[in-house]
Amino acid sequence: MMTHKIASLKELQESGKNIHRLPFSIRILLENVLRNHDGFAITDDHLDTLVNWDAAGTDKDIPFKPARVLMQDFTGVPAVVDITSIRAEFVRKGGDGTKINPAIPVDLVIDHSVQVDYFGTDYSYQENVKLEYERNAERYQLLKWAQQGLANLTVVPPGMGICHQVNLEYLAKGVVKRDGWAFPDTLVGTDSHTPMINGIGVLGWGVGGIEAEAAMLGQPIYFTCPQVIGLKLTGEIPAGCTATDMVLSITKILRDTGVVGKFVEVFGDGLDKLTVTDRATISNMSPEFGCTVTYFPIDDQTLDYMERTNRSSEQINLVREYCQENMLWRTGSEDIEYSRIVELDLSTLEPTVAGPKRPQDKILVNELHASFKTILDKDFQRNYVAFDDRREHAWLNEGGSGTQYVQKATDEHRETLAIETDDLRSVKIKLKNGEYRLSDGSIVIAAITSCTNTSNPSVMIGAGLVAKKAVEKGLRTRSWVKTSLAPGSKVVTKYLERSGLATDLEALRFHTVGYGCTSCIGNSGPLPTHIAEAIDKSEMVVASVLSGNRNFEARVHPQVKMNFLMSPMLVVAYALIGRVDVNLMEDPLSYDPNGNAVYLKDIWPTPDEINRTIKEAMRKEDFKEVYDVIFDGDEEWKKLEAPEGEEFIWDNDSTYIREVPFFNDLSTEPLPPTEIERARVLLYLGDSVTTDHISPAGSFNEESAAGKYLLSKGIEKKDFNSYGSRRGNHEVMMRGTFANVRIRNKITDREGGYSVYFPTNETLTVYDTAMKYKVDGTPLVVLAGKDYGSGSSRDWAAKGSSLLGVRAVIAESFERIHRSNLVGMGILPIEFPRGESAESLGLTGEEEISITGLASDLKPFKMIKVRATKASGEVIEFDARARLDSAIDVAYFKHGGILQYVLRSYLSR
Repeated sequence: MMTHKIASLKELQESGKNIHRLPFSIRILLENVLRNHDGFAITDDHLDTLVNWDAAGTDKDIPFKPARVLMQDFTGVPAVVDITSIRAEFVRKGGDGTKINPAIPVDLVIDHSVQVDYFGTDYSYQENVKLEYERNAERYQLLKWAQQGLANLTVVPPGMGICHQVNLEYLAKGVVKRDGWAFPDTLVGTDSHTPMINGIGVLGWGVGGIEAEAAMLGQPIYFTCPQVIGLKLTGEIPAGCTATDMVLSITKILRDTGVVGKFVEVFGDGLDKLTVTDRATISNMSPEFGCTVTYFPIDDQTLDYMERTNRSSEQINLVREYCQENMLWRTGSEDIEYSRIVELDLSTLEPTVAGPKRPQDKILVNELHASFKTILDKDFQRNYVAFDDRREHAWLNEGGSGTQYVQKATDEHRETLAIETDDLRSVKIKLKNGEYRLSDGSIVIAAITSCTNTSNPSVMIGAGLVAKKAVEKGLRTRSWVKTSLAPGSKVVTKYLERSGLATDLEALRFHTVGYGCTSCIGNSGPLPTHIAEAIDKSEMVVASVLSGNRNFEARVHPQVKMNFLMSPMLVVAYALIGRVDVNLMEDPLSYDPNGNAVYLKDIWPTPDEINRTIKEAMRKEDFKEVYDVIFDGDEEWKKLEAPEGEEFIWDNDSTYIREVPFFNDLSTEPLPPTEIERARVLLYLGDSVTTDHISPAGSFNEESAAGKYLLSKGIEKKDFNSYGSRRGNHEVMMRGTFANVRIRNKITDREGGYSVYFPTNETLTVYDTAMKYKVDGTPLVVLAGKDYGSGSSRDWAAKGSSLLGVRAVIAESFERIHRSNLVGMGILPIEFPRGESAESLGLTGEEEISITGLASDLKPFKMIKVRATKASGEVIEFDARARLDSAIDVAYFKHGGILQYVLRSYLSR
């Protein structure tokens, strides 16, 4: 019998409402609105929208007040900086700074900063941690201050795990008790892979840091009431396949279906055989599917996982009792109405990878060799040469005095280092301890990384067993492959060590390099110098293999153009052969010391072997031991000195942490919106421009705008660190916005972060171009194609755009999170008329752009006028839709952003 108050869905059902037909995810949203109904921010209309949920879709907005917020440090640091900046402005205006705190619990996990500088040795972890603290001391001091200076915020120190795996294994409660109420555990997170928690029956998704900060400060999050796609799973995963093969296949299916902005809910008898970690593997890749969530309802599998991960019996009983009482328990016999049903028979799965630059580009393992040939020809205009027929175009010697690159001379090209050939590139590297040949398709990074897979014991134990069998056959990883193992929690290390498989992985140089996201987010670290030089000089197209969830261009490593996602087990296998232009199902991986061929089937474990090892190696006590001390940190964290007190003291000389300028001298009332007159195009972009292209991410050099800024502050190149580590300094971040080396701006021939200052026709960096326009007082716009802003929920993709002076983005379509973030920063998202694009309308990016219809009667989805004037005087006019999708969007836009709106609400009290 429930002893807490509940917002009863059963009572709605008994009153004649047909709640039984609603998807579980919609029921949770309904409970949220029912419980938080106040007649003002959350109204009867919102309640009616959900009670009478329309499977066909609606343009009506609904509010959502999550139970908590999850952050990682890359997005968490700017969020803490923003809230601390709001507190500072509030104090300057005479307010009590202690009133500015998170209104709901916030868990911030430091997992995005560790980089793989050292690998393949027993000291790799210690050295990487040492460098992590050296590079991030100022950021970590801010976070350590926040843990005591901001109420309702906890910080998980570095080296404890990846936020989503920590969330799955420890933070998630299933059902929350608070203020006399019991209600579903829900959250939003500042990382796009937050939906991983859907695998344990907790509804949550990724939002921009901007939205998350508003939720932290007690504001509802508004979004369009979603359609719900039913994903029906039948059968079970066959022997020889993994949960990773399953999720990559689902990625392809759902991308082809088109689920952007929709919920996906999983049902069918296939769920009965899927563990919570299998389910979480699927949910983790919701952003790659394009959907907001991939929800698995709570059932017996959920409670079994909670018990095995050391949740208390009291908590487990609460989850069972509440869900069964309030129509949130899955029995498998539900008759739910979905917007559409997509089916997958799990028994049809085959070993799969995805790449080379999109997660949805599924390739069967037995077809990767043929696909590589096609990709090499199509994308790089090179003819494939069979492995045994290759001749080196150059060789690389590493001597005692350094590295020398020598090109084989030809009659035509005797004086140049450039390789002039249409054939596959191949370079022989001679070292003091041996030599080897690198070619197009050589694997230079093999990373067991990402909570997508490291949270799943079946594939981690599986990878260890592959390693064990390979070692027993006398095999070793290829010497040119940079190997790494980055578990998502220390529980993984415990069961790998207990099973003895950690030793086998280390024998193949898969040593633990850190407990964080590493290569999955681009923290692969530098390649060995001789390999990096060979790639640059020969322009080889090398590859990475990783158990991550993203493989966009330049994400894993700027020198690696092909990136393939796969299970940890396949990562080990491909590291043994060292190249992707093979058919791993038929070609030998290598040869044992006696000359016998060793094939994948010879080292692949059976499901029984994997399950038996899991049963023997995993213990409930490991979760207790790891998570009892989760907030304590290691010795480095304990001895880290940090400020104390209610106000953070800003250091104006810091190149890591600066007070943001968004709130300085903020007026108590917003200024009325104005039309955009005679704006210039800063960038003209194509389709599928991701937030990785827009937002500063990864490393940068001394020639970049950000690099020049740091040099001017006395920071040496070796101490630049990454953009992500400097997200707390807007000066660095605005200079790195649109600075991705692979971004293609159609108004200039230069690849990378360049634009044109049209008054003088100078080609400059995007930052320098924007600053010249800022001096002129010229507003800026961005033109783009489909799916603008897809990818991770990077708030700096919007913040940086705002600081550069971008007033509007005109695109064919937007990814959900980035559209919301643009509005949250006071930037207007505009959609071209259906079926039209910048190209079809005849725009070149050289025009002056005026946008009217903003100054009066601004409302959701308003049609506005865009006028583009060419230098010749020719005018192109068209109507377009302002993607302000709700009344609250309009209010945020009028205030110049969501945080300005929140601060003004505090000032008005």
